[in-house]
Amino acid sequence: MTTPHQDEIDDAPEMLDAEDALEEVADAEGDIAMDSDEEEPEEITLQNDSIAYFDAHKDSVFAIAQHPTQPSLIATGGSEGEGDDAPGKGYVFDTSPVVGRPVLPPSYNADPSSQQQKSTELKPLFTIEGHSDSINTLTFTLPNGEFLVSGGLDGRLRTYQLSVDAHNKPSFAFLAESQEVPEVNWLAPCPSPKYPNTIALGASDGSVWVYTIDASDAATPMQIVQSYFLHTAACTAGAWSPDGTFLATVSEDSSLCVWDVWGEAAAKNLVNDNGQTVVSLTESDQRFGVEGGLYSVAIDPKSTLVAVGGAGGVIKIVGLPRVGSDSQPISSKQSKAKAKGTESGSAQGGTILADLHTQGDGIETLSFSPKQPLLAAGSVDGSIAVYDTSRRFAVRRHIKEAHEEFSVVKVDFVAGLGDGWLLTSCGMDGVVRRWDVRGAASSVDSTSLTKEWRGHRGDGEGGGVLGFVQGTTGERIVTAGDDGVVLVFEA
Repeated sequence: MTTPHQDEIDDAPEMLDAEDALEEVADAEGDIAMDSDEEEPEEITLQNDSIAYFDAHKDSVFAIAQHPTQPSLIATGGSEGEGDDAPGKGYVFDTSPVVGRPVLPPSYNADPSSQQQKSTELKPLFTIEGHSDSINTLTFTLPNGEFLVSGGLDGRLRTYQLSVDAHNKPSFAFLAESQEVPEVNWLAPCPSPKYPNTIALGASDGSVWVYTIDASDAATPMQIVQSYFLHTAACTAGAWSPDGTFLATVSEDSSLCVWDVWGEAAAKNLVNDNGQTVVSLTESDQRFGVEGGLYSVAIDPKSTLVAVGGAGGVIKIVGLPRVGSDSQPISSKQSKAKAKGTESGSAQGGTILADLHTQGDGIETLSFSPKQPLLAAGSVDGSIAVYDTSRRFAVRRHIKEAHEEFSVVKVDFVAGLGDGWLLTSCGMDGVVRRWDVRGAASSVDSTSLTKEWRGHRGDGEGGGVLGFVQGTTGERIVTAGDDGVVLVFEA
């Protein structure tokens, strides 16, 4: 059989040979025509709730500090670039010129013709320089904020003196520098008025140092009060007791040391055999050891117990001795004795009162309420747990997705608002949130969220909030962003 000749069919459509075509379009799987009815990409709306911003930093803002008596004075520190040789740099700026936004009716934001409120740009008052590597910690001294101290990954500790003129205008002048360690991990000011202008630092080599700053001593304005070397790995966090008697520090080697800095416990024969600590616990004690290290620490308002948080979501609660009592210190070898009673103050110093494991990943931050028997913990798993310290540390709240799946960086109870029930948190999702944790205990609880503030990049997009300050009232929150921006939010 032969194929009919095409010329004999008059109504056949004309066809182009393949070689005569100008362009051959392959019908490949997945090709989308120009006039496709596929949905267009979703439009992303960026939300910025800030009333002011500071964007002089060229890279991540690692550190933030607030003046204790002039809370509008904010210091921030970070790096001048992503390179390994980028120097550290910081700034001081004043948020007092920022005017708060009025409370608006609900119809305001729904009106498309309404003019969007603008965020105020802040300018630096002073530049913190002299660090050859990132500034990763800052603090003002207590009680009056006479000095600003910066600590860097270059191991430098630099001090600046604050002066205020007749017109209430602040100025800063470099005072002195010390460099005793490879890297400064954290700084903490001593809260006791008996020992003003005193700060503690923890270092990457595990050492702990205490300095007192005295500008009247021209020869040695930064005086070393104590130096400790019991930690065998990096000292990751530190906290003073509210009365300034003790300094608690933790390390990657899973050790806890509570130092008798001023010798008050030694005078009552309450120190360990090393003559330096009232509590000294290490991973050699199976009841205390945390595989993976300890990374957060806090002391309760009555200075009766210390909480430490570590890898795997573990929290240990340890009793502190009362300097005015007959309690005895306990070391790792002695701490295996069972803690008795629920009142932490009745326990001997060093007794392990509780072993908590509610969250599933490392505990990055801890905070005690100033007025309520509450302890809050923020985890790398994105959750926040709140414990009732008066009821054997029972879980009062477990907010499993407080910052979704992103790490919680900081939790901090508001001191002067909400009677100790309000808790502020920030995370690597780029969001700051405030929670009201009063009420009956419940499991997964999202109804305690009272407000949230957005403006930083997050959600894994090279952003997140690395820290914040909120003063005593919590009316304004100032954040340190991994995106290199500092934002001011109004509560």
